[in-house]
Amino acid sequence: MLGWVIPPPKKPEKTREELLKERRQKVKWLSDQGFLRSSRIVKAMLKVPREEFVTEMYRDYAYLEVPLPIPGQNATISCPHSYPMFYEALELKGGDKFLEVGAGSGYGAALAREIVGKDGRVVTMEIDRETYEFAKKNLERMGYTDVSLILGDGTLGYPAEAPYDKICITAACPKIPNPLIQQLKPGGKIIAPVGRPEFTQNLVLLEKMQDGTLKTSFVEEVLYVPLRGKYGWSEKARDSS
Repeated sequence: MLGWVIPPPKKPEKTREELLKERRQKVKWLSDQGFLRSSRIVKAMLKVPREEFVTEMYRDYAYLEVPLPIPGQNATISCPHSYPMFYEALELKGGDKFLEVGAGSGYGAALAREIVGKDGRVVTMEIDRETYEFAKKNLERMGYTDVSLILGDGTLGYPAEAPYDKICITAACPKIPNPLIQQLKPGGKIIAPVGRPEFTQNLVLLEKMQDGTLKTSFVEEVLYVPLRGKYGWSEKARDSS
């Protein structure tokens, strides 16, 4: 899976208490490594049980620094460090209206819901029906019923809820889709892995200034599966680029 070494599926053996201990250890490690700085994001990662957003046969691996397979085409739950890396760069905070492109397991949306709080709003989109159903089941089971989960092409955004303060794209794209830039508020930010999916990509932070001009900056090298949809990577586009 894109160069990652994925552990073999197995029957889960760890207790709830053991996984809670691992979650706390992971949050401390993420803080020590500089991935975690915001107290709101720390609290969210301590609260949301990642093990509830992976399939049963990978449950014991929930806090390893590897992406894990989930239902759907080429679908994964990203490494634990990916979420604070994205959300810290976005400066996601209480009251934000947040759009996530690529719901995956639903874990990212659950974290975001905790971060934006009661005055915020989370919309997450998923193009793959099987992955969408997995995310829906997880979010509902964990009580995140006020997250708006949309089955559709996330590269087109979701105009019904626009504009957004922050937008996160969770798969590698050729460039940041223009519809998403249009749905971003002045002063808002988008984060996305930009580059070919066969190689590492540049994690890019785009900020829309108050006058509408765009400012981009490099965050980190990352490795993500290809973005699907109208403005994602088609096989033809990948062959010709």
